[in-house]
Amino acid sequence: MPVTGLAADPVPPVVTEGKSASNVDNSAINSRDKYAGNKTPEDQFTTQDDRTLLAAVRRSVVHDKSLSLMAHNIKIMVDTGNVTLRGPVKTADEKLKVEKIVQAVKGVSSINNSLDVKTN
Repeated sequence: MPVTGLAADPVPPVVTEGKSASNVDNSAINSRDKYAGNKTPEDQFTTQDDRTLLAAVRRSVVHDKSLSLMAHNIKIMVDTGNVTLRGPVKTADEKLKVEKIVQAVKGVSSINNSLDVKTN
């Protein structure tokens, strides 16, 4: 049963918590994520379905060559179909594009888009 592809279901809800800042980089974000009680990618491997969906989401993001290397390296966490996105991207448009790519993956039930936009 293929996991990737366009979902026939309604578009999943999205929660946007990311920030725009000139000093967005992975080291500061990693520290925030580690000590704020937020789940990290190491915390999310719970079921085979989650691992399969994570692989499908990651594959969809990485295969889009119009995205920056920064966007290809975002943190993606999956918990029972709920996808959380964290890390820096280059532009607000890229943030939205990543979100749309993830929405199109079959099996995604909701998205928490906490991607940060690097402003310079």
